[in-house]
Amino acid sequence: MAGQSSGCGSLMSVVVHGDSALNEQEKELNQRLRRLYPAINEQETPLPRSWSPKDKFSYIGLSQNNLRVHYKGHGKTPKDAASVRATHPIPAACGIYYFEVKIVSKGRDGYMGIGLSAQGVNMNRLPGWDKQSYGYHGDDGHSFCSSGTGQPYGPTFTTGDVIGCCVNLINNTCFYTKNGHSLGIAFTDLPPNLYPTVGLQTPGEVVDANFGQHPFVFDIEDYRREWQSKIQTQIDGFPTGDREGEWQMMIQKMVSSYLVHHGYCATAEAFAKSTDQAVHEELASIKNRQKIQKLVLAGRMGEAIETTQQLYPSLVERNPNLLFMLKVRQFIEMVNGTDSEVRCLGGRSPKSQDSYPGSPRTFSSPSMSPSHSTNIHSLALVKSSSSHGHLAGFDSNCSNGVMSNKTPHQSHCHKHQPSSLTTPDLNSINNTRSQQPNSYTSNDVDMETDRCSNGVSELSSNGFLNGSSKHDHEMEDCEAEMEIDSTQLRRQLCGGSQAAIELMIHFGRELQAMSEQLRRECGKNSTNKKMLKDAFSLLAYSDPWNSPVGYQLDSIQREPVCSALNSAILETHNLPKQPPLAQAMGQATQCLGLMARSGSGSCAFAAVEDYLH
Repeated sequence: MAGQSSGCGSLMSVVVHGDSALNEQEKELNQRLRRLYPAINEQETPLPRSWSPKDKFSYIGLSQNNLRVHYKGHGKTPKDAASVRATHPIPAACGIYYFEVKIVSKGRDGYMGIGLSAQGVNMNRLPGWDKQSYGYHGDDGHSFCSSGTGQPYGPTFTTGDVIGCCVNLINNTCFYTKNGHSLGIAFTDLPPNLYPTVGLQTPGEVVDANFGQHPFVFDIEDYRREWQSKIQTQIDGFPTGDREGEWQMMIQKMVSSYLVHHGYCATAEAFAKSTDQAVHEELASIKNRQKIQKLVLAGRMGEAIETTQQLYPSLVERNPNLLFMLKVRQFIEMVNGTDSEVRCLGGRSPKSQDSYPGSPRTFSSPSMSPSHSTNIHSLALVKSSSSHGHLAGFDSNCSNGVMSNKTPHQSHCHKHQPSSLTTPDLNSINNTRSQQPNSYTSNDVDMETDRCSNGVSELSSNGFLNGSSKHDHEMEDCEAEMEIDSTQLRRQLCGGSQAAIELMIHFGRELQAMSEQLRRECGKNSTNKKMLKDAFSLLAYSDPWNSPVGYQLDSIQREPVCSALNSAILETHNLPKQPPLAQAMGQATQCLGLMARSGSGSCAFAAVEDYLH
């Protein structure tokens, strides 16, 4: 039995190691394909990655992840020839496409063909023999272009040789390589949507394909750079004629409006003066938008909402879905510990929940028990009055108001007993809450508030607890008993404060009420439903940042919210929601996509991003 157990363990180790190796190969393939074909969106136009087990003749056998091809027919006459196509055609947006085939064995006669064919071409033939089929054959070195009669092209190839096929989708030509050396143009005037194809005819013939799984023998990247330079030279040399001055003025206006749109006040003013233009929005208005944008991008959503309501009081009233999106983002920032409401309750921010227009009380729920929030804050205040005289767990020097969450076996590790809401206190609040009538259950989202303290560590991101440093002496005492994960030191739910967690729960309940009210008044909204569900899902994990929904906590997710709010404000001034420069870039990108769909390979080397640096 011990031997069997040992054998099972070894087998599992081999399986795990094999899976790891496959993942690394897949990662390497993806990186290489992205580098070679940056203009390709594989969700729209997948690249060939292997031979198709469905698009082949019966005499063809596939193995090794459908990359190895072997012949299994009789091989007596040309009628025994067999071919296989790749899984997908070559997308035009590749610009320059390349694959290689290694001859593992030439078999009996070496009647092998490597090339291209259109969908539907007969697979009981070698590539090049039929219309819209092209091939380079190993037995005689001839190229075959939609004909059974070949033309002298290059050398023969045999076991050990590596034959490459390069398709130029800019000038619609094809050339081959042998062992890393170009053999010159083989075909011209190629049609679009061709598939990599290989054909075999006699027993023992075996070939391996490389669609990017491994580095190529031929330096295809150097050839791509050559053509990229040609295309960019053509673009740079496009004649402007007598309209150069007119175009220059238009570009200056587009740049100016872009700076104004994004609130770059000083730069917009300086650019307008240097180009003799007028700014079509008051500088004070630009500064107001800039202020709001900075708050959103800093994660201070509560302040951003309050400032918006003060400066543009009718904006959120006319856009309830916009307000809902802002509130959901505020909930996420509360979880993150970055929103003003939870950063330091009563410590850093002078605004309290009760006096803060951007707080959850902006939208009240009639079914919410008024004693809920009172219970939380009164308990905190009672505990603080017996110690420091202010809200427990917070100090004017603290950065995120971290509170203690000790378990009994840890208590002896700390020489200072912090004054804060303890776990039993939080549980008693939760028990009290569970006894109160609550109408917040919904078909949309179920939020379990009793588990929201998961993942809360007592140590704050700067090592302070109630203003006292913990690193100098207490960590030394506890070092032998517990290890502190560096990520826990940096990231804690709601900044590590249990009072802040209670505030976040209260905010979430009111957000749920707002969702239900919106649905009653405006009908179902799948976007709002998903937005709220994803936000609440953060509470299902002890470490939300490393969870499947943790992407929401990334600061980059603030940008779409910032853009939507900025566009809504601009609409109130009858200004474009999107700056003309962004519209022009979007149109150029769409044109490149249209070029790709129409088979124009030049689009591969005309990316808008290449001209923005």
